[in-house]
Amino acid sequence: MEITKLWRYPVKTMAGESLQRVHMGGLGLEGDRVVHVENAQGRVVTSRTHPALLGHQGTLNSDGEPLVDGRLWNSPEVLADIEKIAGQGAKLVRYEGEERFDVLPLLIATDGAIAAFGHDFRRLRPNIVIGSVEGLAEREWPGQSLRIGNALIGVKNLRLRCIMTSFDPDTQIQDKGITQDIYQRFDGKLALDCFVIQEGEIVVGDKVELGLDEIDFVK
Repeated sequence: MEITKLWRYPVKTMAGESLQRVHMGGLGLEGDRVVHVENAQGRVVTSRTHPALLGHQGTLNSDGEPLVDGRLWNSPEVLADIEKIAGQGAKLVRYEGEERFDVLPLLIATDGAIAAFGHDFRRLRPNIVIGSVEGLAEREWPGQSLRIGNALIGVKNLRLRCIMTSFDPDTQIQDKGITQDIYQRFDGKLALDCFVIQEGEIVVGDKVELGLDEIDFVK
């Protein structure tokens, strides 16, 4: 098995960026989901309720600063766009604590499961896509580990999917049938909630080894 794709989402719930190489720290891919949207009441806003956010792309510049469509995340122009989507008083907030993740810091998908899903893999919003995986083999991985060079990842659970899978990542057009299909065919679960056991640099093309012995995970 090998890494075929790496994706980072510097601004939570917006479109992300494809990478060739990235450092994986204790809280997942460096720079992942370091900025989020809050409404005027201070509540986190996501594309589940405001899918227009998916029409904007979060990236990092060479200095590690988050950008939205190529503009600094805290610029007046970006703020104006956010208020148009999430209402007056909405803003972007930078926060790098563990609570910024909905579940765990890493989401991993496999090419076999993506093929069975039958739709654009970006609907699943994975950080890492692993290739050369037969069918739905990933469903047997929870409780095991994945070794990528010096890095070690713990596989906790299959991810329970939400309505975000119903939105086209390019047009934001909704098809609720896609989410319903995940529940009918995959018991609502697709891809893997994971966490970092050992940090390291990971690169597209790196070999991935599945640990055959279960680990006593503390996460």
